[in-house]
Amino acid sequence: MDPTEFKNIVKEQDDLIKSLNVDVWIGMEPTFTQRFAETPEWLSEALGPEKLQYAYALLNEVYKRQPGGIVLRTLGRQYAREELPRWNIGYYQARYNQFSWEGPPDPYLTVKSKEAVPDKTIDIVAFWQALNNILNQSSWQSTAFTVEEVLQYRVLFRCDGAKAIADINKKPQLDRASVHGQKIPLTGLTDGLSANGDMLLCLGMCAADDVLYTGRTSVVIEMPEVSNVGIFVQLLQYIAQAARKASLETLMIQGFPPPVDASVAWTTITPDPAVIEINQAPSENSASFYECCELFYNAAQAVGLNPYRLHYNGVVSDSGGGGQFTLGGPEPLSSPFFRYPHLLPRLVYYFNAHPALSYWFAPPSIGSSSQSPRADEGVWESFLELSVALEQLKKKENPPPEFIWRSLSPFLVDPSGNPHRSELNIEKLWNPYLPGRGCLGLVEFRAFRMSRNPQCATAIAVLLRSIVAMLSQQDKVTNLVNHGRKLHDKYALPFYLEMDFLEVFKDLQESGLPLHESIKSILLKEPLRFIGKAVFNGCHIELQHALEFWPLVGDVASQEGGGSRLVDASTARLQITLSGESKNSLQLEGWELWLDDYCIPLHLEQQQQGTIRITGLRYRNFVPDIGLHPGVPSRNSITLVLAYRGLNEALEITYSEWHPHGLAYPGLPKDMVDAEQRRNERFTTKIISFNGNGQPKAPPDSAVTDYCIDLRRLSG
Repeated sequence: MDPTEFKNIVKEQDDLIKSLNVDVWIGMEPTFTQRFAETPEWLSEALGPEKLQYAYALLNEVYKRQPGGIVLRTLGRQYAREELPRWNIGYYQARYNQFSWEGPPDPYLTVKSKEAVPDKTIDIVAFWQALNNILNQSSWQSTAFTVEEVLQYRVLFRCDGAKAIADINKKPQLDRASVHGQKIPLTGLTDGLSANGDMLLCLGMCAADDVLYTGRTSVVIEMPEVSNVGIFVQLLQYIAQAARKASLETLMIQGFPPPVDASVAWTTITPDPAVIEINQAPSENSASFYECCELFYNAAQAVGLNPYRLHYNGVVSDSGGGGQFTLGGPEPLSSPFFRYPHLLPRLVYYFNAHPALSYWFAPPSIGSSSQSPRADEGVWESFLELSVALEQLKKKENPPPEFIWRSLSPFLVDPSGNPHRSELNIEKLWNPYLPGRGCLGLVEFRAFRMSRNPQCATAIAVLLRSIVAMLSQQDKVTNLVNHGRKLHDKYALPFYLEMDFLEVFKDLQESGLPLHESIKSILLKEPLRFIGKAVFNGCHIELQHALEFWPLVGDVASQEGGGSRLVDASTARLQITLSGESKNSLQLEGWELWLDDYCIPLHLEQQQQGTIRITGLRYRNFVPDIGLHPGVPSRNSITLVLAYRGLNEALEITYSEWHPHGLAYPGLPKDMVDAEQRRNERFTTKIISFNGNGQPKAPPDSAVTDYCIDLRRLSG
């Protein structure tokens, strides 16, 4: 779609939400990969030799498109098995041009090649003294001193008019080591000095292995924890002034994360398994969200990073790192989840009632062992208790933020109790036990794969903002739904998810928030599930990829310390639909579908275009090194026969997991067109003779559910 036309459509929806006086900010965590690379860091590992280089190249592209911000190095995630926090580089900008960085650039943004670059003499003492003098000339009070640590030059200052006392006997933390050289405490990263009003700046020279290329050095300054944006921005201006006075050509700024409010945008880039992740600053509406998406997608493309992977057999998958969305408000207490205290409970009810919101956009791994399990995919007793918690919230006319969080946080978790791995993640809603970032009024929606382009991502943003706006005004679902076995049976098939999605669209229409047809079209076409279709004597047959729920291998507890867990991904599922070409065609009920001498039962359904017959097929498509069911063989292909009694011929349909002739591919697909060609050649049909005398066997009851047949249970 034309970008200008799309922006206008998005703005129309923004205006509808604005007319309800609902303020919903939205951010995203896009992830990008190097899709032609097959090294561990781009396939499975979080860290590797190339990622930091790509991250800075990406940031440089952002800087060129949006100058005026400042590069800050802070701390990324740290898992139990990792010795140090992962690197995390960010870009700190004024949203409304109220300030800009006028100091020297980060040294990484000035590197042009791997050639050693001779340095001019760097006078760090001049910078240290200039900074201390500038602070003392302001309304702040500071004192300079040195310690034996790597960052030996220190400046202690206060903003409240009190004297800054640099006495290690009175303040032992004054000689603390860099936060970048030690583990993050289990209680979270905190600055004990800043909590008492003492701000400590630590200066030094960055070590040779701290820079991207050898032969270059730079001054590094480590920032304290500052809670106020105004003070932080003023401090940056003093640092820039001192750096200019000392004639510094580059300056690396690191340390505690900066303070954030509605006046600034803080975007970070960090490594994750197989990808580089961007924590995109939240946008006040979908139109500005689209602009941010265009910025980051274009910057990633410019440096050779992609939001998707193309596999040898033409399969298109997301980048491998997901693309979660985060909703909140301009400030924590103005979050819509607090302005409308019954919004979050309504959201829990609504997502529970509509599995399409959980599964349609989800990455390949879904279900209880995934990164985003639903509340009803965990322990059943916990789901029952969730209904009690929701009833209690209904009785509270105006529950405070912490009460909302305490009521729902025990239930919005994965089966191991991990609050981060949950479809609706509220660990940053109002969590007093998560220092610095627990009370932000945020809800993260995790059941989303990485969108292939900015328009797809923005269409999802429009959908989520519209649902939140709708539920802020009215109830749509008043009780939890026990889907039972249907959740992983019926709603594994795209047909039923699409029908469920149409109900969501209908709710928005009736609530005065109708989605534009173009937005709905993008949403429904986002996942690539189509395999192939054929017509035989007026009967249409179509195959699509369905969803599969991969089980965890081993126990949860032993795998909680890492960034990922081991699941058995060897089971796949297909959706098969039959439909009639016209009223004069052979009766749809008379068609039979055979597989391995079994007659596959088909479910009769109605859709807008008419009657269809549908089923799902589960099968093992490879045998894992570590997995379940060692006696179940794999299938390299699925061969179906579409037959009608009375015809002397039938249609044979074969879907191959790999090249239909078992050949090796010359390499990864060059582009989407090449990938589509490889997918198409794996779906083949031919007409075969058929006498109609044979009687196919009925599959065993154990293999058949209401909506699927499990080929792993067939004898053979």
